[in-house]
Amino acid sequence: MISPTMEQGESLRIRVVMGKDRISELPDGLLLKILSSLPTNIVVATSVLSKQWRSLWKLVPNLEFDSDDYESEHYTFSEIVCKSFLSHKAPVLESFRLKFVNFNPVDIGLWVGIAFSRHLRELVLDFYPAELGKGVTFTFPSSLCTCNTLETLKLVLCILVDIPSPVLMKSLRTLHLEFVRYKDESSVRNLLSGCPGLEELRLYRGDDSDIKVFTIEVPSLQRLTIHDNNDGPEFWGYVINAPFLKYLLIEELRCPEFCLNAPELVEANIAEVTSITIEKFLGSFTSVSRLLLNLSPLKITYPTGSMFYQLVSLEMYTREAEWWNLLTLMLENSPKLQVLKLTDVRHFIISQLAIFYGLGNAIH
Repeated sequence: MISPTMEQGESLRIRVVMGKDRISELPDGLLLKILSSLPTNIVVATSVLSKQWRSLWKLVPNLEFDSDDYESEHYTFSEIVCKSFLSHKAPVLESFRLKFVNFNPVDIGLWVGIAFSRHLRELVLDFYPAELGKGVTFTFPSSLCTCNTLETLKLVLCILVDIPSPVLMKSLRTLHLEFVRYKDESSVRNLLSGCPGLEELRLYRGDDSDIKVFTIEVPSLQRLTIHDNNDGPEFWGYVINAPFLKYLLIEELRCPEFCLNAPELVEANIAEVTSITIEKFLGSFTSVSRLLLNLSPLKITYPTGSMFYQLVSLEMYTREAEWWNLLTLMLENSPKLQVLKLTDVRHFIISQLAIFYGLGNAIH
């Protein structure tokens, strides 16, 4: 077992001495829920409270390590994590979160492997090197895509996704890829095709010169978030085939092309699209019932002949030039519209129309 820092131990002792330790009277199941919301170094520190607490922390189903929080004259960060795993006894590991500045690939592979053996359900890897932009990455290989119990995977910052062949994560439901890099387009396809039950995908991308076309072909996908400020000349755009997609959020998009097949789409929030000039972009959202638009009519051409037959609620930001022209076209081609909300440049509401019956008829 790892000894807690002196400050943490003294603080916990003072709390017990100052008054009756009523928290220890709670059922172990409730105590484990409380401890599950704390970082592992704090959880381990509770072992000084009593004999009961000494072993209780070992059953907490979450492990969370941040290398910035561990400074010891006697142990390295790697030794601390290893000792924690050796002491930990929870049969099912709900979550393993690791944020690290420096790394040994063998260590990380070992820790993830141990976590997988505990029927891991959520894995979060966050690599934040001391010097960003120096090309230092941790490679997330296909050998780490072998956990049949994993439901959530989050990869953050300087992680290289290298998946040369198809993988299988049959239980994965949520995937977050936040400013990671990809070895090639095949790595993207192999990763996504290996998640047959994926329901939520969040993509946050910066400059990634190795990807020309980002292909998302996931039949099970229901929620998709894209934030992409990549405007390099080699990046063509997105091809998305998600027949059961219900919700789409685009926070930023600078690529010239965007191809979407999502006939079941219900809600779309589209903002900061700066490069696409094709008519078919807006035409991809004619099935939605709720739509938010924060884009420039000078950049996005209205799709000729398109009707938003299902659109019930429309919100538009009015800070872009000629927004009124786009609004007029939307109103003329949305016969079922019931709610219209306009927001000005300072992001507060300047007008809200909420006529729940007959708005479409009144317009036409």
